[in-house]
Amino acid sequence: MLMRMQDALNARRKGDKGFTLIELLVVVLIIGILAAIAIPVFIGQQNAAKEASVKSDLANAKLAVAAYAAANPTLTAIPGTPGTALADYGWKASPGNTLTVGTGATLQTFCIQGKNADTSNTFRVGSAISGTETGTC
Repeated sequence: MLMRMQDALNARRKGDKGFTLIELLVVVLIIGILAAIAIPVFIGQQNAAKEASVKSDLANAKLAVAAYAAANPTLTAIPGTPGTALADYGWKASPGNTLTVGTGATLQTFCIQGKNADTSNTFRVGSAISGTETGTC
């Protein structure tokens, strides 16, 4: 029995080319471990990019509200649906993002909140808020 195993090993060394089943399984196992590490990191980066898109849309909406207020000094209220009235002032929502104006908003005191359909965080921006904050109006 031991001689047969020794003969099989010698035959492998002399002329057989290729990989054994164990070598292939080890490689597949290593690839599986690397994928298990990389996939959650990739998904986390996608969510961070979607949230950054919402923050960018909110910053652009704030600038569009300022331009809207400058162009319409007699108006006091922000349009309830920012996408229609603010489109003329350079604002357009990115796909998957929803922005809404807080209730009771005026051009001087406003709050706009935004959320991406694929993420759980809601962000807001407004006249009294510097930058973008997490939360609702």
